[in-house]
Formats: sequence, C-alpha cells, structure tokens
Amino acid sequence: MTKRDYKADTLLAHLGRDPKAFHGAVNPPVYHASTILFDSLDAYEDRHRYLEKGKVVYGLLGTPTTFALEEAVARLEGGSGCIAVSSGLAAITGPILALVESGDHILVSDSVYQPTRKFCDHMLRRLGVETTYYDPLIGAGIAALMRPNTRLVFLESPGSLTFEVQDAPAIAAAAKAAGAAVLMDTTWPASLLCRPFELGVDISIQAGTKYIVGHSDAMLGLITTNEAFEQKVRLAVQELGQCAAPDDVYLALRGLRTLSVRLARHQETGLALARWLAARPEVERVLHPALPGDPGNDLWRRDFSGASGLFGVVLRAPCPRAAVAAMIEGMELFGLGSSWGGFESLMIAAYPERTRSATTWDAPGRTLRIHAGLEHPADLIADLEAGFERFNRAVRENA
Repeated sequence: MTKRDYKADTLLAHLGRDPKAFHGAVNPPVYHASTILFDSLDAYEDRHRYLEKGKVVYGLLGTPTTFALEEAVARLEGGSGCIAVSSGLAAITGPILALVESGDHILVSDSVYQPTRKFCDHMLRRLGVETTYYDPLIGAGIAALMRPNTRLVFLESPGSLTFEVQDAPAIAAAAKAAGAAVLMDTTWPASLLCRPFELGVDISIQAGTKYIVGHSDAMLGLITTNEAFEQKVRLAVQELGQCAAPDDVYLALRGLRTLSVRLARHQETGLALARWLAARPEVERVLHPALPGDPGNDLWRRDFSGASGLFGVVLRAPCPRAAVAAMIEGMELFGLGSSWGGFESLMIAAYPERTRSATTWDAPGRTLRIHAGLEHPADLIADLEAGFERFNRAVRENA
C-alpha cells in the first residue's frame, strides 16, 4: 500500500495483502516451512543478513505469512517494525530479556498482568535483575524511583484486573530523562484504540491471542518497536528461539480484517453492561475508564480513541465465596475461563489484593472481571440479573 493517510478501517482491510504476489489470492496463503533452499553457496552463506525485514531464510525467522501480519500491525500502531511470537507472555519476556542483564533494575506497574509479575519475581530475580513495583497512578512522580541502573519502565494501561489508566506521556518523559526504555502492554486497546508511540512508548506489546485473533482459538504475541530498539529486540527474540506458528498467524490475519467492527460492538456492549451494573445495589463500583466519573476517564479520553469490552466490577459486602460461586457457575452466556477478546462473554473472580506490593487493593467484596462478547446486550443483562438472584439467595443462606 502507499503511505496515504487512510482511516483505520480501510487499513485493516488492505494492510498485509499483496494479491499480485500470491496469484491473485485475496488473502496471503499459509506458508508451512522450516528449511528454505538457496540457489548458491554464496547466497546460503550470506543468509545471516536475516535481520532484514521480509527476507525468508529459515522458518523460525518468518515466512511471507508472518511478514504480512507484522507489516500490518506495525503500520497500525505507528512503529518501525513488529515481531510475531508464540504468546502474549513471550511478547512480554522477550523484549525485557533483550534490554536487561545481571545487576540491572526495572520499574513495573503494580497493576500488571500476573504472569508478568511472576516472570519478574522468579526468572529475573534468578538472573540478578531487581524489580520495583510502582503505583500505576504515579505519573511524573516515577522520576523519584529511577536509579542509575534502571533500564526500563513497564506499563500496562489500563491494568488488566483493576483498569487504572496510566499517564504514559509523563512516565515516558521521566524514563527517557533517566535513560530508560518504555514498554507498554497494549492488549486492551488492540492496535486500534491508542497510538502508543505518540505517547512516548518505545516498545508496544500485546497478546494477539485476544482481540486480533478474536475467536479464542489461537495463541499469539506481538511486539512492535520504534526504530531505536527494533534490531536489538528482534535479535534477542530470535536467540530465544521464539516464533509464531503459521496457522495461528493466518488466523490473526483473518481476525484483523474485522477488528474494528468487533471492537465497536465490544465497546457498545461493555458500556451497556457497565452502566447497568453501576445501578445495581450489589455493586460497590464499576472499573471502566470510559465511564464518566471513573478515576481514569480524563486520561482515557486524552490518550485513547475507544474502549474494548473488558472491565471490572467490585461487589459490596456481604460477599461470601459461596455467593460468588453461585453467581458465576450458573451463568448461561458468560463462560468461566482465562483470557478474553473472543466473541464470547466471560466472567471470572479476580484477586488483585493477593499480588499488590506497592499499593493496596481495598474492596469490600469480591472483584469480578467481565469480558463483554458479541451477544445481544439484553440477553447478557438478563443473564447477569439471574446471576444476582442466585448471589442474593446464597448471601441469605450463608448469613
């Protein structure tokens, strides 16, 4: 495609496609390949220039299917390049390992995805890298936590359980003044709802498993970088042996074409559920940055162009476990399971108070995380209403 400034909907329909290169096929085909054959010894021995984007030299390092997705995501996010890997967690760990060594220090949001925290607390600690967790609402105050050996700051905005929106430009400015890289988990906005590099981010990370794939049937991570970090991260990821499976990449390319229309529906339904839940007597508060009055609403309106379907709910006391179980286990439309971003609605009980270290999570009752799928909002609300009936019945029985 040309560099014309097309709208996102148009880009989604056309990026990563070159029918002339594939005998007129509308979609890039799936390339299953490990060995790549060369015409000459010179060409084979020169293959290690594989850091050149788009050069096919070995299956691990990418095929035309992979390159099509990477090109599309990099263009959508405004980055220099994108690297597809096997999972969202691999997209987190690869760039961190690329940038740190023993004796280094990193700063990580206290609202971070729990597997990210486990990686920092276990793997990085064993490698001699120290992690300090910071209040996600710290903003420019993060400058006080910087050390001479601080190599990176890791943001997640909004937080995946508690949905705090971080002041990314202020944090990025403080980090760069101290010589630290800025990484941000951007799974919630899914390449469309914010422009991370315009906020000062150096490396944008997301689980393509979620909204880009969109159908809960493939695992994928995506690392998009600015020019300064692209080659360093790309080489580290390759040295770790990370790549994305071709069939999963193909499913992500297919999902990408409908991303904008699906996200619009997820947003619409999510907000409808959030407003309905906010009026329920069993609910203490709803955690959704797109709701007026939410603590993160001003930053969300400044830095994001829309909302996804993932948000949280804090229940009021009394809130015995038996009541929460009765509510969740009896749902007809809300599934109980990890991940999110597919066409189906999900609900889990969350426990942010178990992992916080820089801040405390004060909630009178259990926190629920809800993903609004593509079902009709009225049906989902009816399912929630029946769930609250079970919840209230169990509260009375356990009084």
